[in-house]
Amino acid sequence: MQLLRLGEPGSERPFVRAGDGTLRDLAGLTADIDGTFFASDGVARVAAALAAGEVPEAGAEAARARVGAPIARPGKVVCVGLNYRQHAEESGAAVPTEPVVFMKASDVVVGPEDDVLVPKKSTMTDWEVELGVVIGKTARYLDSVEEALEYVAGYTVSNDVSEREFQLERGGTWDKGKSCENFNPLGPWLVTADEVPDPQALGLRLWVNGEKKQDSSTKDMIFPVAEIVHYLSQFMVLRPGDLINTGTPQGVALGQPDPKPYLREGDVIELEIDGLGRQRQNVRQA
Repeated sequence: MQLLRLGEPGSERPFVRAGDGTLRDLAGLTADIDGTFFASDGVARVAAALAAGEVPEAGAEAARARVGAPIARPGKVVCVGLNYRQHAEESGAAVPTEPVVFMKASDVVVGPEDDVLVPKKSTMTDWEVELGVVIGKTARYLDSVEEALEYVAGYTVSNDVSEREFQLERGGTWDKGKSCENFNPLGPWLVTADEVPDPQALGLRLWVNGEKKQDSSTKDMIFPVAEIVHYLSQFMVLRPGDLINTGTPQGVALGQPDPKPYLREGDVIELEIDGLGRQRQNVRQA
């Protein structure tokens, strides 16, 4: 099942792409795909309604609509940094012994084809393809890593856009370089967890202007998804609809030889994860 939201920003409506490929309208089941939807066992309700033939096929106009982020604004966006060994090495950082955790403002989450905006005075805006994990039920002080995936609603493609000067050279935490406008394209859809039997077996890739920059697999994560969910639950309550960005592999602009090819107006970013879909963004100046 692929859950998605279509429509102009702020007016998106919920849909599902069923197993037969048809696009179906979820307006009769939920107002949106958000924390309330997940907390009320929305994924199971949609699956049951599809099986019973109770979800109407969407009209032709839906197929032409803008694709929004597959979840409405999450309560929080929690990110894990330096979660691929070679990315840590290219960044000049020590390989972490515990997950490196930072937060990203939830209002930077946008659709998978919305523009990436280079902030004013930015010279070091960077790309990061990541596996996005959406929480399906409240995770609080989980007892074991083994149970952690039971709390995942699904998976999606995430571009954790970053401004490296703001992140690394302007003092304080990383958050300043991560929370600029439009800095988290998400989607195109949320693939439910039952259709991703092993989140550690997904290839992920990113191109800039047609040149492949990142090409790796989630099997190379230092801390796998289950360990991340368990770990975070010891420090914060993960709530339905929360988004976790699980880290990026090597190949970001920060790790390239000088002059580093940071994003500029006119660039085009494309990224994909096996089975989770593909994104494309034009880069514009804010």
